[in-house]
Amino acid sequence: MNISAIRDIKTIFLHAVSAVHPTQLVRRHIAVRDRTTVVISGDDYVLPPGGRVIVLGAGKASAAMAQELEQLLSAYFRLEGLVVTKYGHGLPLQYLDLLEAGHPVPDAQSVAASRRFQEIAAGTKEGDLVILLLSGGASALLADVPEGCSLADVQQLFQLLLASGAEIHDVNIVRKHLSQIKGGRLAQKIYPATLCSLILSDVVGDDLSVIGSGPTVPDPSTFADTMAILEKYELLPQLPASLRQHLDSGMAGNIPDTPKPGEEGFSHVHNYLVGTNRIAMQAAAEEARSLGYHPQLLSSATTGEAHTVAAALVQAAIQYNGPRPGCLLMGGETTVHVTGSGKGGRNQQLALAAAINLDGQHGITLLSAGTDGTDGPTDAAGAIADNHTLEKATAMQLNAQQFLQQHDAWTFFSKAGGLLVTGPTQTNVMDLMIVLIE
Repeated sequence: MNISAIRDIKTIFLHAVSAVHPTQLVRRHIAVRDRTTVVISGDDYVLPPGGRVIVLGAGKASAAMAQELEQLLSAYFRLEGLVVTKYGHGLPLQYLDLLEAGHPVPDAQSVAASRRFQEIAAGTKEGDLVILLLSGGASALLADVPEGCSLADVQQLFQLLLASGAEIHDVNIVRKHLSQIKGGRLAQKIYPATLCSLILSDVVGDDLSVIGSGPTVPDPSTFADTMAILEKYELLPQLPASLRQHLDSGMAGNIPDTPKPGEEGFSHVHNYLVGTNRIAMQAAAEEARSLGYHPQLLSSATTGEAHTVAAALVQAAIQYNGPRPGCLLMGGETTVHVTGSGKGGRNQQLALAAAINLDGQHGITLLSAGTDGTDGPTDAAGAIADNHTLEKATAMQLNAQQFLQQHDAWTFFSKAGGLLVTGPTQTNVMDLMIVLIE
C-alpha cells in the first residue's frame, strides 16, 4: 500500500469524526443564562420554581453527550436521569445513571432501559425540562417485548432485518410497531413537561421520524406498512408466531397505532438536529485541502448495496479529471443482503468490492468506515483498499471474490491487511467513503 496515502486518508477520516464529536456539538448548542435559563440553539427554556432538569440519553453517542451536558449544566441545576449506550461505549457520569445494552441486537438490558425510560417519563410534570440526547443505535438499545412475546422473538426479528439488506427507514417502521416508546410514544408519555431533543443523525435525509425510531416525533407509518415491509423482504414466513399475532392485532385495530401528525401531545416537543454526516464531510474536505488535496463532495445521502456503490465510486475515481492530487468524498449508509456465513460489516464489504474493482489500477486509495468506529459485529470501523490489496491477497492465495460472496470481509482484511480499527468514537453520523487520487 502507498504509505503516505494511507496516512493521509486516515488523518482525513479521523478529523471528520472529531468534527462531530459530542464534546463540540453539545457545547455549540447548549448554554446557561441567569442561572435559571437553559439556552438550546438560541432558544430560552426558563426553569420555574420546582422545575427539574431530567436527562434521558440513548445511542452510541449518548454517554459522551451526557458527559458534556453535565459539565455545562451541573453547576446551575440538579440533574437526574438515565443514559443507555452500547457495550464498550460507556463513560463515567457524575449525576446521571448509565446502562450499557445490546446492539445491533437488543438484550435484557435494552428492555430494562426502555422500562426505566417509561417510568421516568411517567414521573415528569409540567414545569420540568426533559433533555433527550439521541443518536444512532437507540432503536436496539431501547427495546420492548410486546405482550405475549418473548425477548428471543424480538431478537430473532432484529437479526432477520439486519441480514435482509433492508434500508433503515423500513427497519425502523417495523421496530416502531413493536414498541411503547418509539414512533412518538415517548413524547406523549412526557407531556406536559417540556421536551427538548438534541439529535445526531445516522440516517440518510436526516428524517427525525427515523432517527432512533423517532421517539419524539409523530409517526406517519402504520401496522399495514409494517406488514408490507415484512412481505417486501420475504420475512413473514420466518416471523415468530407471537410477533405475527401482535401485528395482526394491530392491523385489526385491537392495538393502537403509533401517534400520527396532528395528534395531541407534541406541542411541548422541540427537536434540534445538532450533528449530521454533512458536517463530517465538510470537515473531511477542510482537512484534505490542508494536506494538499483537491476535495470534491459527491453526496452525503448515499444508499444502495455496498458492492454496487463500491463499483460506482471506483469508476468515478478512474474517470476523475480534476486537479491532482484529488480527494472524492461520499457519505451515507449502504446495505448488505447477507447470504454468506462470514464476518464483516457494510464498510468492509464495500472496501473489499472496491479492492476487486481496483485490480490493475494505480494511484487510487479508498477508505470506507463508520463514524461510530464499529462496522457490523466486528472490532473494525471499516477498511482501506488500493490496487496492492488484491496483489497481496493473490500472493497469499486468498480468493477475494470468494470472501466477498461469503460476506467475510473482516477475515479477508485481517489476513491481507487494511482493517481500520479506531475503537468507539462516541459519535455516529453514518459512514464516510474517502478516495485519494494521485
